[in-house]
Amino acid sequence: MSRRNFLKLCSLAGLGFAAPIGVSSLLRADENKKDSAGYAGPFYVVFNASGGWDTTYLMDPKGVEGINRLYKEEDILTFGNHRFAPIAKHIVKGMSNEDFFAKYGPELRTLNGLDFSVNNHSPCARYMATGKLDSLAFPTFPALVAACFGAEAPLAFLTFGNYSATGNLVPMSRVPYLQSLNLLAKADNVEGSTHPYHDPFVSDRIERALEEQFQARVSETRLPRVERSQSMLYSAQVNSKALQRVVPFIPKEQSKDRLGQQADIALASFKAGVCVSANLSIGQFDSHNNNDPDQMKLIPEFLAGIDYVLRRAEDLKIRENLVVIIQSEMGRTPTYNNGNGKDHWSIGSIMFLGPGIAGNRVIGATDEKQLLVPINPKTLEIDKEQGIRVRPEHIHLALREYAGIQGHAFSKQFPLEVAANDQLRDFWK
Repeated sequence: MSRRNFLKLCSLAGLGFAAPIGVSSLLRADENKKDSAGYAGPFYVVFNASGGWDTTYLMDPKGVEGINRLYKEEDILTFGNHRFAPIAKHIVKGMSNEDFFAKYGPELRTLNGLDFSVNNHSPCARYMATGKLDSLAFPTFPALVAACFGAEAPLAFLTFGNYSATGNLVPMSRVPYLQSLNLLAKADNVEGSTHPYHDPFVSDRIERALEEQFQARVSETRLPRVERSQSMLYSAQVNSKALQRVVPFIPKEQSKDRLGQQADIALASFKAGVCVSANLSIGQFDSHNNNDPDQMKLIPEFLAGIDYVLRRAEDLKIRENLVVIIQSEMGRTPTYNNGNGKDHWSIGSIMFLGPGIAGNRVIGATDEKQLLVPINPKTLEIDKEQGIRVRPEHIHLALREYAGIQGHAFSKQFPLEVAANDQLRDFWK
């Protein structure tokens, strides 16, 4: 919506922005004021393989008869400390495990043997996203970190699907297409063109006048509804100007790939300083029928999308500020059903890379039957006798510590119940 139409609607609604602009306002509007570059990072991206990926065809290979039908134990490949399934000869397009781990293995950290506790999509997706299984109130990690670092950013938390609750801490932004982002970024222009409704000096004076009126009226009123309405109008004015910074970073052509389309919107918003976190997602991993063909189509597409984000981030010079979380809400069973598919399995894996995250590391494991092996939370080593079962709350607490928000008021509002002795120590080293 253009600023002109927005102001007109607000005027019709009785929000009263017809007050005269004083001389002091005009003088101050002429002063040079450097526009903020917005949020500078770190930027958080969560990749969701929605439906439940088959980890034995990715980062937790087995090669055991009955668990998979495409390779054997002696075919399993390694790169550094990573072990992965050989899939290059089984895929048609996308990125193979071979290429992915060769390229990103040195900076990639994997946890195998993550206990989801249940195996239904909705609770599992919520649990993985928030670290809390038994509550609908908790925010997802990207929403929480956006609220802590940059709730005032116009598109602080972008989401393209999957579980996206915000805990009422930050708005949930959905921008489905590049054209939608283009229109948002050019809201002050005539129908998204290059022609603005107002000359720059007029827009600047309007902004300064609204800022003065906003500050004066908020300080005078004690009515929450009026205060909130005035705050929303002023925020729309400020955000409209901030969103203009996105324009130079919007690709001229939209990616043909599902994750690429989402990534172009998120990365342009990151670069412009108007976004803190993004929740990216592709579905159809729920391979109850024909598991192998489905996973061999989807896993390479998923890895290619992650690769695209990292390459594009490098081009935009924000790669060093990009934190990547790669996950799914469940795994697939170690046995095939009568439809050559695999059903829901409550054990899975998760991967990370980003600044301060030591790569070439694999934590945890599953055994030859794809059952979780406990680990010592202090040493992160396998400990079958006295170790713990790592669950999403352990991961989320570690993520909060990594982001430096564990002591933030918003995090305290949504506490994760992990006993001190069970907390993962030095998880990122």
